[in-house]
Amino acid sequence: MGIDKLFQSEIHVKIISFFHENQASIDTPRGVATWIGEERPKVKSALEDLVGVKILVAHRATSTTGYSYTNDDKLISKIEKLLKKKKPA
Repeated sequence: MGIDKLFQSEIHVKIISFFHENQASIDTPRGVATWIGEERPKVKSALEDLVGVKILVAHRATSTTGYSYTNDDKLISKIEKLLKKKKPA
């Protein structure tokens, strides 16, 4: 699934927005679900989609996985533009 396609999904946009606004954070599926007000299984699946397109990085441990935002400046710039398009002026 491409980045443009992910921006058509409300849950993906909520997660991307959360990490874009909190670029230094690392959070678990439970934490992200709480922040964006969505069910954890849906959030976990969406988080993995975002890892697949390199927007998020998965930090896997035996008990849980923490997710953090990409460090790729070009990708962050593209995300910034896509988020601006999504939000009404």
